[in-house]
Amino acid sequence: MSRTTIVTSAPDRVIDGKPSEAPVSSEFIKRGTPQFMRVTLALFTAGLATFALLYCVQPILPILSHEFGISAASASISLSMSTGLLAIGLLFTGPLSDAIGRKPIMVAALLLAAACTILATVMPTWQGILIMRALTGLALSGVAAVGMTYLSEEIHPSVVAFSMGLYISGNSIGGMSGRLITGVVTDLFSWRIAMGFIGCFALASAFMFWRILPASRHFRPASLRPKTLLINFRLHWRDDGLPLLFATGFLLMGAFVTLFNYIGYRLMSAPWFLSQAVVGLLSVVYLTGTWSSPRAGAMTNKYGRGPVMILFTAIMLCGVLITLFNNLWAIFVGMLLFSAGFFAAHAVASGWIGQRARRAKGQASSLYLFSYYLGSSLAGTLGGVFWHNAGWPGVASFIALLLCLALCTGARLHFKAH
Repeated sequence: MSRTTIVTSAPDRVIDGKPSEAPVSSEFIKRGTPQFMRVTLALFTAGLATFALLYCVQPILPILSHEFGISAASASISLSMSTGLLAIGLLFTGPLSDAIGRKPIMVAALLLAAACTILATVMPTWQGILIMRALTGLALSGVAAVGMTYLSEEIHPSVVAFSMGLYISGNSIGGMSGRLITGVVTDLFSWRIAMGFIGCFALASAFMFWRILPASRHFRPASLRPKTLLINFRLHWRDDGLPLLFATGFLLMGAFVTLFNYIGYRLMSAPWFLSQAVVGLLSVVYLTGTWSSPRAGAMTNKYGRGPVMILFTAIMLCGVLITLFNNLWAIFVGMLLFSAGFFAAHAVASGWIGQRARRAKGQASSLYLFSYYLGSSLAGTLGGVFWHNAGWPGVASFIALLLCLALCTGARLHFKAH
């Protein structure tokens, strides 16, 4: 199959405080080529494994509450610990990937995260489980930001938004698979066997990822000196749009995790008393992300990033308001809309980072995802307070507040971008 050569200049790098122009390979990966298929499959697999590892505990939070005699907010720490350490790790793995390369960091991260998940299944105490969950999140920081950066560097600019949408769709299927498998296997066997299965799946995914992902062509190492990192850090925060994108990631992810942390508690209580397996099966709503995230990427070419991100954030808000009804089907429809909106809005925001960052794209992606997972940790745990004090109406109101702030941030970002 023929391939077209596109000539472009390399992005600026800052070395020892001075911008530098490094020569790069002139050929980007274009849609329809074998290399595009390999990249798509590899990053899809990485996203799937990452979200499965990260969120496999979410549907079993009520089970963990019962087994260890802890509250809903305390049980949610098993997820918040992972996302919190992931956020902290992003401050280091992004710049590290700028220095030593994208693929080695991602492969090592997947292997370590899978190993820590398997070890969590043999921990006899709640504290031991939390330690393994923290290490899992820390390891996964090497996949989250670096995957986005790899796509923004290697894929032709005209299809970066589309490929980013495919990558995010892997996240949505991973989140669904982690919840679904854990919920069903826990009902049939135990939560330890369920998590062990997820860990083994991620281990196999890591080896597949290592074999099929093409080596970087446009990567050029940047200095890891503190002075360089500080210069790039200040550059990102002085940008008109990047700080707003960081805030958007915080708000969107905070809303998303809060809903799925506590919807299980609601559905397993009166008047439905659903089983763990059925609650796990409701994670099929994640599949809406496999449609909405690539669709959002394609829509940005026609309507622009700002309007598309605002649209799907509004869809999230509509979804959470629908879950206030006491009809089970209405709740399911609300979850469908909420999930579709989240994965689409996140795909647009994350793709926007690589386009706005002028240099040190790995560090820029790390800052976005630091905010993104910080929102998961803080809002996900804070939602437990609303659950205990006001039930589902309190949780839904808290989520709606986060989304209203995200709409305001998105509107401001749209006008600043123009």
